[in-house]
Amino acid sequence: MSLWKSFKLNIIAQLALSVVCSSTVSAEVVLLDRVAAIVDDNIVLQTELEQRTANIYRQIQQSGTEPPAAEIVKKQVLERLILERLQLNIGDKVGVRIADQEIDQTIARIAASNNISVEDYIAQIHASGETMAKIRQEIANEMIIMQVQQGTVMRGIQISEQELNNFLNSEEGKLVTSPDVSIGQILLSAPSTATVDELESIKNKLSEITQQLAEGADFKQLAIANSDDQSALEGGDLGWRKLAQLPLLFSESLENLEPGQVSEPIRSGAGFHLLKLYERKGGGEQLIEQHFARHILLTPNQIRDEQQTIELLEDIRTQIIEGEDFSKLAKQHSKDPGSALKGGSLGWSTPGLFVPEFEQTMGSIALNEISAPFQSQFGWHILQVTERRMQDFSDDILRNRADNLLRQRKYSEELQVWQQKLRDEAYIEIKEI
Repeated sequence: MSLWKSFKLNIIAQLALSVVCSSTVSAEVVLLDRVAAIVDDNIVLQTELEQRTANIYRQIQQSGTEPPAAEIVKKQVLERLILERLQLNIGDKVGVRIADQEIDQTIARIAASNNISVEDYIAQIHASGETMAKIRQEIANEMIIMQVQQGTVMRGIQISEQELNNFLNSEEGKLVTSPDVSIGQILLSAPSTATVDELESIKNKLSEITQQLAEGADFKQLAIANSDDQSALEGGDLGWRKLAQLPLLFSESLENLEPGQVSEPIRSGAGFHLLKLYERKGGGEQLIEQHFARHILLTPNQIRDEQQTIELLEDIRTQIIEGEDFSKLAKQHSKDPGSALKGGSLGWSTPGLFVPEFEQTMGSIALNEISAPFQSQFGWHILQVTERRMQDFSDDILRNRADNLLRQRKYSEELQVWQQKLRDEAYIEIKEI
């Protein structure tokens, strides 16, 4: 780190102190905050660390998992904050910005996923003592980090035609219809620069964890206390994953596990992993349901607010139900340039082609029914499904899905390695916490 950066960071750190003058000539220095860590040309404040630790600790308790000592949770939280700062620094340097509209749409999706209105969600935020400004900033930060990860890691992933052919022609290619698995992970990171003694220490720690698991210790509690992965504070929970989307090292190990079992240690470029299989479902089906659908999209504008937009869409829906031609009204009103000229027609769809709100409505309404207005990130829609069919995977669908699976596999593997490298190469000074 340059002398200028070092000087600048010391100035930033000092700004965490506030000088309050007394009624006399003398001044009293009152400590308002401390710096928990310096991360390149950024800092993590002690108050932020304490608040995030308290929130995470409460979440762990509410999940029913016995939390470890608060100091252990705080250490994990600090590592997460450091990694967040590093990725946000990258986003700032390359000019990643999140528009207010994108944040609004995310808030709407969060509220919808909890079956409450946006107004009720905001009320819950205020009741918890948080501010919407802080929540909006947290959402923006998460979106920036996601864009940085996608742009940095995914951009460098290439899948050749030969790789696709090899995948589809192998036994592994059958995993295109593989089951979904709910899994947890404990990762002990082992940097490529680790010495023999450091590796030996990591292996000893791994043996201790394995022994504790064999004696019935709680996997989630051990993950919180020991894992170096970003999922540690969630008890190592990775959620539901398609088996074929996991790194090959993981999928091979999980194939032979029964629910409730923990894998043997797995060595990867990121370190040593222990995986727990919680549940397995699905797999083996070769048919998918396709929908032939059409829609009308309206968006609020300067002369028509959101409520008026919904009312207009309701009126259009009523006209169609009463016999007006859907295609004609779509050409007249729809703001989707890709489908309006075709009478709103979207043709045959395959799963994953549209945003979740659209696919959920498409799969739930009856044939020829006109849906009630619903919102997506693009605006407000009404939708009609005119045909459904069960279709075998075509070669194109298979190749597209195989390409996506291979990219996701490489992404999952390379993301951890990239994050570890980012951490190793950064200037990080952890203060006393």
